[in-house]
Amino acid sequence: MADPRFFSNAGPFTIGELAELTGAKIAGADAEGRQFEDVRPLSNADGNHVSFLDNKLYKDAFSVSKAGVCIARPEMEENAPAGMALLITDEPYHAYARVATAFYPLDHSQNTVSDDAIIHENSVIGENCHVAPGAVIETGVEIGKNCQIAANAVIGAGCVLGEGSIVGANASLTFCRIGGRAIIHAGVRIGEDGFGFAMGAQGHLKVPQLGRVIIGDDVEIGSNTTIDRGTGPDTTIGNGVKIDNLVQIAHNVEVGDNCIIVSQVGISGSTKIGDFAILAGQVGITGHLTIGPGAKIAAQSGVMRNVDPGASVAGSPARPIKSFMREVATLQRLAAKKGN
Repeated sequence: MADPRFFSNAGPFTIGELAELTGAKIAGADAEGRQFEDVRPLSNADGNHVSFLDNKLYKDAFSVSKAGVCIARPEMEENAPAGMALLITDEPYHAYARVATAFYPLDHSQNTVSDDAIIHENSVIGENCHVAPGAVIETGVEIGKNCQIAANAVIGAGCVLGEGSIVGANASLTFCRIGGRAIIHAGVRIGEDGFGFAMGAQGHLKVPQLGRVIIGDDVEIGSNTTIDRGTGPDTTIGNGVKIDNLVQIAHNVEVGDNCIIVSQVGISGSTKIGDFAILAGQVGITGHLTIGPGAKIAAQSGVMRNVDPGASVAGSPARPIKSFMREVATLQRLAAKKGN
């Protein structure tokens, strides 16, 4: 079970409650009236626990698991061990996320404003907010209700933070408007200067960065990620975007809804990322490009041209993933012949 020093369990739940929560169908052993106390992996769950199977690589572990109930796809029902109840769904991992969140919801129980926080009198803080010691909230800030501001976070003048949002320790927010239910992890920097200079033989002249960062609802931003404000137009992040740790998003970038951006990605200025695009780890994208909706960019790719909607690309320079794999296979064959 999760360490109770750090995580509070809101269970137990009946299988009926879990089915209603996930929209899954109950199957397998009769579990009506039983309550389940926690979530656990297949390998160490017992009859009091909920587990899940999404990857067929773990089919053997599923077939011998002692979990009381397991979330699984319809085709896995015949492999379930005797005595296991099932929650059948086409999206087991999605359903598991809902179940795990029910057992371990985000903690909004702290609602005190520390005397050691520095809060400008012209700022507005909504009901039921928590502001930790050392936090700084400057003039004209608007913070919605049920927000959590951790120690030493700084929210700059005029910023807006939507209700139910969390700002981690030592994060800094400037020149930005952020929607509801955002999760901004420790050390994030939002709204700092974009990297804009007019280069010349006599030296490089700084260009004022006069835009903002506009972030939608339900966005998560990982630790030590930076999102620069725009030069005049805004840098924008759509609804539901999930950004990993150590990502750099430059000025004027537009990220569409529900994109996934993995650790150490760098996106150069004025690039547009379409809805539901996926950028894997260490992808680099040059400026002024368009990445189409639903595009998938493999890890460590260097993108120097536009990517069509729904396309999958890999390599540096990035090209269609089938072409990239053929090139890799050809090089392997040539290397093998050379070795012989």
